[in-house]
Amino acid sequence: MNHADHVMLLRSGVPGPGGVWADFGSGTGAFTLALAELISPAGRIFSVDKNSGALRQQERSLHARFPQVAVQHVVADFARPLDLPLLDGVVMANALYFLRRAARDTALQLMRGYLRPGGRFILVEYNVDRGNPWVPYPLSYRTWKEVARRNGFANTQLLTTRPSRFLGEIYSALSWQPWDTE
Repeated sequence: MNHADHVMLLRSGVPGPGGVWADFGSGTGAFTLALAELISPAGRIFSVDKNSGALRQQERSLHARFPQVAVQHVVADFARPLDLPLLDGVVMANALYFLRRAARDTALQLMRGYLRPGGRFILVEYNVDRGNPWVPYPLSYRTWKEVARRNGFANTQLLTTRPSRFLGEIYSALSWQPWDTE
């Protein structure tokens, strides 16, 4: 996959320029770059990964391609509480599959807590339920719908799919933080 593919996977879930977003488990930044293109300099991104080397590489790439987009790199484990402002949206691409069910649910509850009412959660994931050593706990779209519902997200919808030579297909899905979070 290339940058255009990454943008395509996020495009219909990002309402337009602006907003405060986070990319959790961002690694070297493939999807952070896509998000930067979509939200433009009007937005702000918190890029979170526990690998400081990957974030340094990402910072160089972002500076070269999207120098006007405000990005704060946060070296941290997204499965632990973070001090973030209220977010308009979250991207989690190829990161949730590293967590077993209990840790995954805990992390998703944290993500919901960062989102403002009506905030968006975009998941990019392999469309299978059986993993391998590199992708240990993937979630098919069908499974994601149930996991999202169980963790309090609403109106989950499939955005798009893309063939992948690794595990067949990758998808993006949009879930919402309900307006009424009581």
